Amino acid sequence: MTTFEIYKRRRRYISQSTRIILISVGLGAIGGCSTLPAAGPTSAQIRRAETKDNQTGFQIVDIDAATTARLAIHGATTTPLATLDEVGRTDTLGPGDTLSIGIFEVGVTLFTRGNGAAAQSSFTPSASGTDLTVRVDSSGNVQLPYVGRVSVVGKTPGQVERTIEQGMIGLSQRPQVVVAVKTNAFNVFYVSGDIRTPGRFELGLPRERLLDAIARAGGTTNQPNDMIVRVTRSARSAETRLSEINASGDQNIALLPGDRIELFNRPRTFLVFGATEKVSQVAFGASSLSLAEAMARIGGPSERTADPAAVYLFRYDTSLGAEPKPIVYRLNMIRADSYFLSQRVEMQDKDVIYVSSAAANAPGKMTQIIGQLFTPLALARSLTQ
Repeated sequence: MTTFEIYKRRRRYISQSTRIILISVGLGAIGGCSTLPAAGPTSAQIRRAETKDNQTGFQIVDIDAATTARLAIHGATTTPLATLDEVGRTDTLGPGDTLSIGIFEVGVTLFTRGNGAAAQSSFTPSASGTDLTVRVDSSGNVQLPYVGRVSVVGKTPGQVERTIEQGMIGLSQRPQVVVAVKTNAFNVFYVSGDIRTPGRFELGLPRERLLDAIARAGGTTNQPNDMIVRVTRSARSAETRLSEINASGDQNIALLPGDRIELFNRPRTFLVFGATEKVSQVAFGASSLSLAEAMARIGGPSERTADPAAVYLFRYDTSLGAEPKPIVYRLNMIRADSYFLSQRVEMQDKDVIYVSSAAANAPGKMTQIIGQLFTPLALARSLTQ
């Protein structure tokens, strides 16, 4: 066989292979467009999923004027910290407090009468009176010489003064008692978490409020929109975002002894999928965010692959009842009024935005695939000619 005959046979083989591949690809293109790579379901596929194999029971709701009235930005609608607010005092004594008790007498005094009594007591006689330092025990009592056990828990220093004076009647001439808190271990609150100076702080006589306490602890270095404030009082606790606490609002509760304040970072985010420039998780970065602002942050629908008439907001909605319901809100960005409506829809934490791929993308993708398949064949054919 000559070289020319070998060359002709090779060309016939390549031509036959090319025709076979063309036929195979053409047949695949007729019935296989739905299996082409895609960023997610098309609008038609989402509509079909609502009525077929809908395991979560989601519903598709168009964003219109009626829907927007329910989804509009209203600001903070709940005040969870306000449920902890109650009347209380910060001037009473409790276990662990260290008290300074001054006792003043006239004439022959009880505490200086006889060296034996003075030597056996934990007090210091002076020209003007006697100073004692005592600690409130776990039962809320203090032990005083001659007077005995005195219950001070839940009482103010003034009430304890009168109690001690009553106990000294008949033992001393016109006794006068002054009680002061030397070390405060009961009227305190605690601040922990993402705060500059965590620790234990004493409560002043005027009832301090929550924002005052956070300021005393140095505040936080993070954005208030991302910070959660949790207050635990006795066996109850509640939390809200720091940005939702106003100085004059009912969430700026007055503190009580033993309150524990925790601050931790929990940014609100939404997720982006589908025909956009990038699948991502995006932080709110503000106290409130509208759907229009969220779309702008992700760069909007892709001009090359997206169907702007099919932008979906996936959400477990709690505005329709006590139990969260899976709702898919559909926004048609081809309509001009949708840009007004989307400005009023408030984003919620962990919302999912999905931009559907355009159905017209399938033929274009098939053309790209065919071109990629035949580029090597064309190159081989040119080399054999």
